[in-house]
Amino acid sequence: MKQHCPFPQLVLVFLFQFLVGYTVARNFTNLSTDRSSLLILKSRITFDPSNVLTNWTTKTSVCAWRGVICDAHHHRVTRLAIQNMGLEGSIPPEIGNMSFLVSLNMSGNIFHGIIPKEIGYLHRLKKLDLRLNNFYGEIPSSMGQCSRLEHLALSYNRFLGRIPTEIGNLTQLEELDLGSNYLNGTIPEEIGHLYNLKVFNMGYNNLTGHVSPTIFNITRLEVIRLTNNSLLGSLPIDICSYPDHALEELDLSYNVFDGEIPSSLSQCSQLQRLLLQSNNFSGVVPREIGNLTRLVEFSLDDNSLSGSIPPEMGKLHSLIHLGLSVNHLSGSIPPSIKNLSRLTDLILDHNDLSGRIPYEVGNLKMLELLSLSKNYLSGELPLTLSNLTRLTSLSLSQNYLSGNISWNMLSANLETLLLTGNNFQGTFPQNITRFRNLSNINLAKNQLLGPIPHTIGNLSRLHTLILYSNSLTGQIPLSICNLTSLEVLYLSNNTLEGTIPPCLSETLRLLILDTNRFHGLIPDTFKKGCVLELLNLNANKLEGKLPRSLSNCRRFQILDVGSNNISDVFPVWMETLPQVQGLHLKSNKFHGTISPLESKTKKPPFPMLQYFVASENEFTGPLPVEYLTNLGALMNPTRTRDWSNFPFKETVVLDLKGGKYPLEKLRMMYTVIDLSMNKFDGNIPHFIGNLKSLMILNLSHNNLGGKIPESLGNITSLDTLDLSCNRLVGEIPGALVEMTFLSRLNLSYNLLVGMIPHLNQFKTFDNTSYVGNSGLCGFPLTNECGESRREEEDENEEEDDFFDGFTWEIVVMGYGCGFSFGVILFLFLWYVRPKWFVNFLICIAN
Repeated sequence: MKQHCPFPQLVLVFLFQFLVGYTVARNFTNLSTDRSSLLILKSRITFDPSNVLTNWTTKTSVCAWRGVICDAHHHRVTRLAIQNMGLEGSIPPEIGNMSFLVSLNMSGNIFHGIIPKEIGYLHRLKKLDLRLNNFYGEIPSSMGQCSRLEHLALSYNRFLGRIPTEIGNLTQLEELDLGSNYLNGTIPEEIGHLYNLKVFNMGYNNLTGHVSPTIFNITRLEVIRLTNNSLLGSLPIDICSYPDHALEELDLSYNVFDGEIPSSLSQCSQLQRLLLQSNNFSGVVPREIGNLTRLVEFSLDDNSLSGSIPPEMGKLHSLIHLGLSVNHLSGSIPPSIKNLSRLTDLILDHNDLSGRIPYEVGNLKMLELLSLSKNYLSGELPLTLSNLTRLTSLSLSQNYLSGNISWNMLSANLETLLLTGNNFQGTFPQNITRFRNLSNINLAKNQLLGPIPHTIGNLSRLHTLILYSNSLTGQIPLSICNLTSLEVLYLSNNTLEGTIPPCLSETLRLLILDTNRFHGLIPDTFKKGCVLELLNLNANKLEGKLPRSLSNCRRFQILDVGSNNISDVFPVWMETLPQVQGLHLKSNKFHGTISPLESKTKKPPFPMLQYFVASENEFTGPLPVEYLTNLGALMNPTRTRDWSNFPFKETVVLDLKGGKYPLEKLRMMYTVIDLSMNKFDGNIPHFIGNLKSLMILNLSHNNLGGKIPESLGNITSLDTLDLSCNRLVGEIPGALVEMTFLSRLNLSYNLLVGMIPHLNQFKTFDNTSYVGNSGLCGFPLTNECGESRREEEDENEEEDDFFDGFTWEIVVMGYGCGFSFGVILFLFLWYVRPKWFVNFLICIAN
């Protein structure tokens, strides 16, 4: 029998064993590459608070490492999920060697550094999630090589630079999340070609320029979030014009978009969130918005919209939040709002709405926030407000609402009650304690009568109580001492009396009691750690000394005790308070010289002081040179504080020559030195010209002598200069014409001589600025200077020769006529009292 040779079978067996061995070896080699890359990554991790990477060692299989997932077929690492582990470190370039990686999730850690360009080698990558870390630098353009990428999330990092146009190559991308970084430049037009995109987030960056209209019409797009950038342009008129548009959220808020809101927006039938607030949109609110019946959140606040609120808004049955505030909307609130039964927030404040608050508002039983402030609403509160039992915030301030406040119809769940600036009447209820959650009460500028009830002390959560400009009487109840959370107490311009409770100093930041009838001493009970920032007791009947314990309030900024009977020396002890910016001591009995404390540290006193009014007191000696030379806030314009953001800035009243000015109306006029109507003597120091930020300087009605310093001309921002009623000598310095912002000048009743400057602002001042200086000449005075004066003197000599021929009879007749004219003139001046005559009498009295 013939035997077959087994050689072919042996060859096949050998080849099979070789291929198996080769495949195992290759997989082992490639898996070693993954392991090596991950071990390098581990070496870059400097902080592992939970020791989650302890099993990342050579003794353990890579596929068993925590956060590592391998593919069973290729035996390669395909997923790395180490999110939310508190890891700190950086990504090494070797990450690009993990060529089978499909998903990389390192979000919610503290990774930093740049993303290596080698990330572009991961051609199989579908998901890259690096959100919520501290990565910085530019987004690598090589990321555009990850052609299979579907989810790219880099938000909440510190990336900067431009968005790489190569991202437009990622045609499979469904989620592009680059929000909350520092990216700048424009949004690449190439993104408009990512037709599979569903989520597009570029919010909270520094992006500028127009947005390509093609982006708004990607049919699969569900979310467009571009909030908080500087993007501009208008919405495309064909937005959502393609069928089956999936857009659910459109957030363009806090940008510079303009133009009208297109009616075609109603075609975005899937929209649930439409946020367009804080832009420059104009025109009307389109009626077609009523077709967006799935809308849950709708905000057009802070734009330039006009017209009325369309009644079609009542069709939005799913609406929870409606914001139309800070526009120019007019007309009445449509009754159709009664259909918005799911509404929790209705925000229509800062418009031109008129008429009554519709009783239909009572149908909104889910309502928690109702804000209608700063409109032209009138009439009484509708009784249907009693239906709003879930209401926590009611804001109706600055309207024309009237009638008694029916406290029983207000929700017991109220936390914020703002009714300021209306015509409400009545008294404060004794049962105020039914509003146990109240934390903010503002009923200022109404016609409320009677006392503050003692039950106010039971509102344990109250931190703001504002009742100024009413007709409240009685004393501050001692129960107010129980309000351990109270931060703001604002009771000015009432008829309150009694003494100030000593417990008011415990937790308050702002204590404002001016224009009442309080008497006695200011409590000296400010403890260490005191948080008081502002104390306004102006226009009361307080006496005694300033409380030294106020020096415990390290955050203190503004003191106003003007128009009281306080008898004390200058509060030099306040030098130790580093943030003092305003001192108002006007019209008291302060006395003595003003000189700083002796300090070994040689720190400048009052470095932040920019509002210093101590007029109408009894201070003596020279001007406080040591203070005036160290007012850093007035020497350096960058250090002066803009008080426009100071809370309750209207409480800081600048009581200056010519009137009282609330700080909110003076805007930039907040750098003031007013030491008028005292007994200061000596010269005006020349270095006063270093106070380059000063806008008002009043040293009038003192005994100052010497010359006007030339250096005053350096204060080019000065608006008001009053040196009247002193003993200043010499000429008016020509350098003063450099003060081109000067609008008020008073140098009257001094001993000035010479020609009045006639350039720039000096052309605008009349003779009241110079009256009482017999040596001054030139415009606007009738006294002429130079040659004209000598000719006048020659004429006077000729007149003397002429008068030599007069007889005694003519002289007697002249005296008689003169006496009669003098009596008539005196009666005129005494009863009519022109301004210049009053100033003259004040100077004499001083």
